[in-house]
This record gives sequence, C-alpha cells and structure tokens, in this order.
Amino acid sequence: MEDEQILEALNAHWQASAAGDINTEHDIYDDDVICDYPQSGERIFGRSNLQALRGHHPGKPSGFRVRRILGKADIWITEYTINYQGQTAFTVSIMEFRDRKVIHETQYFADPFEAPAWRSQWVEPIE
Repeated sequence: MEDEQILEALNAHWQASAAGDINTEHDIYDDDVICDYPQSGERIFGRSNLQALRGHHPGKPSGFRVRRILGKADIWITEYTINYQGQTAFTVSIMEFRDRKVIHETQYFADPFEAPAWRSQWVEPIE
C-alpha cells in the first residue's frame, strides 16, 4: 500500500472519529486487530470488541484535533487532542498496517499540565 493511500485512510479514520461515525471510524482496522492502552494495562482483541468498547464510551468527544500524522510504509503515528466532558487529552496513536488494514494500534493518553515558570525564557507557547 502506498503512503498516500494510507494517509488518505488515516484522514478518513480521524475525521470519522471526530464526527462520531463509529462505523467509518473502524473501517481502517483488520478483523483481528489488537489495540493496546499501556497506561491502563488493557488490550482489546478484534475490531468488533474495539468498536463496541468505543461505542459504549459514556462521554462522546466534544472536540478533536489532529496535530500531525507521520509515517512511512507500515508504521504510522498520529498526534492529536481529544476532549471528553470538558477535559483535554493529548494522545498519540501508533498504527501498524498489513494488507491495507491496521493490525496493531497502541494509544497513549496524557493530561495537560501547567508549564513551570523557571523555563519560560527558553520556550514559546503552543497554540
């Protein structure tokens, strides 16, 4: 699969996720996908379980913004923010493709934190 096709599939996936289109969102996954959430120690086996888990999330996203997508060949990384019930999570998704479908995804979620004042002379705020 060419990089442009994967990027197109990823853009469709993230747009569907942001719109709450759970069926289109999960078209990108292989039936036997494995999705890991290392921070909670969970592993989800199979597209149907992943879709069911996400479909039963008690709070629908109220905001979603892809910051950037990087990748080549079979490994792709997406950085994005997602808002659930007034809380922003900075998220990284690492996807491994085979035969035009995601066979493994790992997602990391991080809460925002206040930047310490002592380093203000060396940094600029990110919008």
